[in-house]
Amino acid sequence: MLPTEHQRRAYLDALGIDVWVPRDAAEPEPDIADAEPVPESADWDTLRDAVAGCTRCALCESRTQTVFGVGNPDADWMIIGEAPGAEEDRRGEPFVGRAGKLLDEMLRAVGQGRDRAFIANILKCRPPNNRDPKPDESAACRAYLERQIEMVAPKIILAVGRIAAQLLLDSDAPVGRMRGSLHHLGDIPLVVTYHPAYLLRSPTQKRKAWDDLCLAQRVIEGARA
Repeated sequence: MLPTEHQRRAYLDALGIDVWVPRDAAEPEPDIADAEPVPESADWDTLRDAVAGCTRCALCESRTQTVFGVGNPDADWMIIGEAPGAEEDRRGEPFVGRAGKLLDEMLRAVGQGRDRAFIANILKCRPPNNRDPKPDESAACRAYLERQIEMVAPKIILAVGRIAAQLLLDSDAPVGRMRGSLHHLGDIPLVVTYHPAYLLRSPTQKRKAWDDLCLAQRVIEGARA
Protein backbone atom coordinates (compact mmCIF):
# COMPACT_ATOMS: atom_id res chain seq x y z
CA MET A 1 0.00 0.00 0.00
CA LEU A 2 1.37 3.40 -0.98
CA PRO A 3 1.79 5.93 1.84
CA THR A 4 -0.69 8.78 2.08
CA GLU A 5 0.48 12.32 1.45
CA HIS A 6 0.29 13.03 5.20
CA GLN A 7 2.43 9.98 5.94
CA ARG A 8 4.99 10.98 3.29
CA ARG A 9 5.25 14.50 4.68
CA ALA A 10 5.49 13.21 8.27
CA TYR A 11 8.32 10.87 7.23
CA LEU A 12 10.24 13.63 5.44
CA ASP A 13 9.59 15.99 8.36
CA ALA A 14 11.06 13.43 10.74
CA LEU A 15 14.18 13.36 8.57
CA GLY A 16 14.38 17.14 8.66
CA ILE A 17 13.65 17.49 4.93
CA ASP A 18 11.56 20.48 3.87
CA VAL A 19 8.84 19.71 1.35
CA TRP A 20 7.64 22.31 -1.15
CA VAL A 21 3.96 21.98 -1.97
CA PRO A 22 2.26 24.16 -4.63
CA ARG A 23 -0.35 26.42 -3.07
CA ASP A 24 -3.16 24.99 -5.21
CA ALA A 25 -2.10 21.41 -4.42
CA ALA A 26 -1.73 21.73 -0.67
CA GLU A 27 -4.07 19.68 1.47
CA PRO A 28 -6.30 21.81 3.67
CA GLU A 29 -5.38 22.00 7.32
CA PRO A 30 -7.88 20.36 9.66
CA ASP A 31 -10.59 22.78 10.74
CA ILE A 32 -10.58 22.50 14.51
CA ALA A 33 -13.88 24.36 14.75
CA ASP A 34 -15.54 21.60 12.69
CA ALA A 35 -13.92 18.75 14.59
CA GLU A 36 -16.06 16.49 16.72
CA PRO A 37 -16.40 18.28 20.08
CA VAL A 38 -15.53 16.61 23.36
CA PRO A 39 -18.83 16.00 25.18
CA GLU A 40 -19.05 18.01 28.40
CA SER A 41 -20.32 14.89 30.15
CA ALA A 42 -17.56 12.63 28.78
CA ASP A 43 -16.34 10.14 31.37
CA TRP A 44 -12.85 8.67 31.45
CA ASP A 45 -13.64 5.76 29.12
CA THR A 46 -15.41 8.00 26.60
CA LEU A 47 -12.58 10.51 26.64
CA ARG A 48 -9.91 7.82 26.35
CA ASP A 49 -11.71 6.33 23.33
CA ALA A 50 -12.03 9.79 21.74
CA VAL A 51 -8.29 10.41 22.13
CA ALA A 52 -7.38 6.94 20.81
CA GLY A 53 -9.36 7.52 17.64
CA CYS A 54 -8.54 11.20 17.19
CA THR A 55 -7.81 12.48 13.67
CA ARG A 56 -8.03 16.21 14.44
CA CYS A 57 -4.53 16.94 13.14
CA ALA A 58 -1.89 15.33 10.94
CA LEU A 59 -0.05 13.78 13.90
CA CYS A 60 -2.53 10.92 13.74
CA GLU A 61 -0.74 9.78 10.56
CA SER A 62 2.67 9.31 12.16
CA ARG A 63 1.91 8.18 15.70
CA THR A 64 2.33 4.63 16.95
CA GLN A 65 -0.38 5.21 19.53
CA THR A 66 -1.86 8.04 21.52
CA VAL A 67 -0.58 8.86 25.00
CA PHE A 68 -3.64 9.61 27.10
CA GLY A 69 -2.20 10.02 30.59
CA VAL A 70 -1.70 7.89 33.69
CA GLY A 71 -2.22 8.04 37.41
CA ASN A 72 -4.91 8.70 39.96
CA PRO A 73 -8.01 10.40 38.48
CA ASP A 74 -8.72 11.88 41.92
CA ALA A 75 -5.18 13.18 42.45
CA ASP A 76 -4.27 16.38 44.27
CA TRP A 77 -1.29 16.84 41.91
CA MET A 78 -1.62 17.03 38.13
CA ILE A 79 1.62 17.02 36.14
CA ILE A 80 1.41 18.43 32.60
CA GLY A 81 4.26 18.11 30.14
CA GLU A 82 4.74 19.00 26.50
CA ALA A 83 4.27 15.99 24.20
CA PRO A 84 5.20 12.31 23.95
CA GLY A 85 8.69 11.33 22.86
CA ALA A 86 9.73 8.19 21.00
CA GLU A 87 9.55 5.87 24.02
CA GLU A 88 6.24 7.38 25.17
CA ASP A 89 4.85 6.89 21.67
CA ARG A 90 5.96 3.25 21.76
CA ARG A 91 4.62 2.49 25.25
CA GLY A 92 1.58 4.77 25.35
CA GLU A 93 2.60 6.30 28.69
CA PRO A 94 3.88 9.81 29.44
CA PHE A 95 7.26 10.52 31.03
CA VAL A 96 9.11 7.22 30.69
CA GLY A 97 12.81 6.64 30.19
CA ARG A 98 15.49 8.60 32.06
CA ALA A 99 13.45 11.79 32.25
CA GLY A 100 10.47 9.86 33.55
CA LYS A 101 12.56 8.18 36.24
CA LEU A 102 13.84 11.58 37.37
CA LEU A 103 10.28 12.93 37.50
CA ASP A 104 9.29 9.94 39.64
CA GLU A 105 12.19 10.70 42.01
CA MET A 106 11.18 14.36 42.18
CA LEU A 107 7.60 13.44 43.08
CA ARG A 108 8.65 10.86 45.66
CA ALA A 109 10.82 13.50 47.33
CA VAL A 110 7.65 15.42 48.24
CA GLY A 111 5.64 12.36 49.18
CA GLN A 112 3.99 11.84 45.80
CA GLY A 113 4.39 9.22 43.11
CA ARG A 114 3.26 8.26 39.64
CA ASP A 115 0.34 6.30 41.08
CA ARG A 116 -0.80 9.18 43.32
CA ALA A 117 -0.54 12.04 40.81
CA PHE A 118 -2.14 12.32 37.37
CA ILE A 119 0.35 12.83 34.54
CA ALA A 120 -0.59 14.07 31.07
CA ASN A 121 0.77 16.08 28.16
CA ILE A 122 -0.37 19.07 26.12
CA LEU A 123 -0.30 16.80 23.04
CA LYS A 124 -1.55 13.22 22.98
CA CYS A 125 0.52 12.28 19.90
CA ARG A 126 4.27 12.50 19.31
CA PRO A 127 5.43 15.27 16.94
CA PRO A 128 7.89 13.92 14.36
CA ASN A 129 11.52 14.20 15.44
CA ASN A 130 10.33 15.49 18.84
CA ARG A 131 9.88 18.98 17.42
CA ASP A 132 7.87 21.64 19.27
CA PRO A 133 4.08 21.36 18.92
CA LYS A 134 2.53 23.48 16.21
CA PRO A 135 -0.32 25.87 17.15
CA ASP A 136 -2.96 23.83 15.29
CA GLU A 137 -1.80 20.65 17.04
CA SER A 138 -2.03 22.24 20.48
CA ALA A 139 -5.45 23.63 19.61
CA ALA A 140 -6.63 20.22 18.43
CA CYS A 141 -5.69 18.60 21.76
CA ARG A 142 -6.76 21.44 24.04
CA ALA A 143 -10.30 20.19 24.67
CA TYR A 144 -9.02 16.76 25.71
CA LEU A 145 -6.64 18.26 28.26
CA GLU A 146 -9.26 20.69 29.56
CA ARG A 147 -11.67 17.81 30.17
CA GLN A 148 -8.94 15.86 31.96
CA ILE A 149 -8.21 18.84 34.20
CA GLU A 150 -11.93 19.27 34.87
CA MET A 151 -12.37 15.63 35.88
CA VAL A 152 -9.22 15.38 37.99
CA ALA A 153 -9.94 18.76 39.65
CA PRO A 154 -6.40 18.87 41.09
CA LYS A 155 -5.37 21.07 43.98
CA ILE A 156 -2.14 21.94 42.12
CA ILE A 157 -0.92 21.77 38.54
CA LEU A 158 2.79 21.37 37.92
CA ALA A 159 3.64 22.66 34.42
CA VAL A 160 6.82 20.86 33.39
CA GLY A 161 8.99 22.61 30.83
CA ARG A 162 8.79 25.66 28.61
CA ILE A 163 6.20 24.49 26.09
CA ALA A 164 3.70 23.28 28.69
CA ALA A 165 4.09 26.41 30.81
CA GLN A 166 3.79 28.81 27.88
CA LEU A 167 0.73 27.10 26.41
CA LEU A 168 -1.09 26.72 29.71
CA LEU A 169 -0.40 30.31 30.80
CA ASP A 170 -0.63 31.84 27.29
CA SER A 171 2.81 33.38 27.74
CA ASP A 172 6.07 33.61 25.82
CA ALA A 173 8.18 34.07 28.96
CA PRO A 174 11.05 31.63 29.59
CA VAL A 175 10.77 29.03 32.33
CA GLY A 176 13.37 30.86 34.40
CA ARG A 177 11.06 33.86 34.62
CA MET A 178 7.85 31.90 35.25
CA ARG A 179 9.14 29.51 37.89
CA GLY A 180 9.41 30.57 41.52
CA SER A 181 5.97 32.22 41.51
CA LEU A 182 2.45 30.92 41.96
CA HIS A 183 0.23 31.15 38.87
CA HIS A 184 -3.36 30.08 38.28
CA LEU A 185 -5.18 28.23 35.53
CA GLY A 186 -8.68 29.40 36.22
CA ASP A 187 -9.14 28.69 39.91
CA ILE A 188 -6.41 26.04 40.06
CA PRO A 189 -2.97 27.03 41.42
CA LEU A 190 -0.17 26.30 38.97
CA VAL A 191 3.59 26.05 39.52
CA VAL A 192 6.12 26.06 36.69
CA THR A 193 9.30 24.01 36.84
CA TYR A 194 12.05 22.72 34.56
CA HIS A 195 11.56 19.63 32.43
CA PRO A 196 13.38 16.55 33.79
CA ALA A 197 15.15 16.15 30.43
CA TYR A 198 16.61 19.65 30.90
CA LEU A 199 17.65 18.79 34.46
CA LEU A 200 19.51 15.74 33.19
CA ARG A 201 21.51 18.07 30.94
CA SER A 202 21.83 20.81 33.58
CA PRO A 203 22.01 19.11 36.99
CA THR A 204 22.99 22.38 38.69
CA GLN A 205 19.37 23.50 38.19
CA LYS A 206 17.95 20.64 40.26
CA ARG A 207 17.96 22.80 43.39
CA LYS A 208 15.61 25.26 41.70
CA ALA A 209 13.31 22.41 40.67
CA TRP A 210 13.28 21.24 44.29
CA ASP A 211 12.26 24.75 45.36
CA ASP A 212 9.41 24.61 42.83
CA LEU A 213 8.19 21.31 44.24
CA CYS A 214 8.34 22.71 47.76
CA LEU A 215 6.25 25.68 46.62
CA ALA A 216 3.66 23.33 45.14
CA GLN A 217 3.64 21.26 48.35
CA ARG A 218 3.06 24.38 50.45
CA VAL A 219 0.07 25.23 48.26
CA ILE A 220 -1.34 21.74 48.83
CA GLU A 221 -0.81 21.96 52.58
CA GLY A 222 -2.49 25.36 52.64
CA ALA A 223 -5.49 23.98 50.76
CA ARG A 224 -5.83 21.17 53.30
CA ALA A 225 -5.57 23.47 56.32
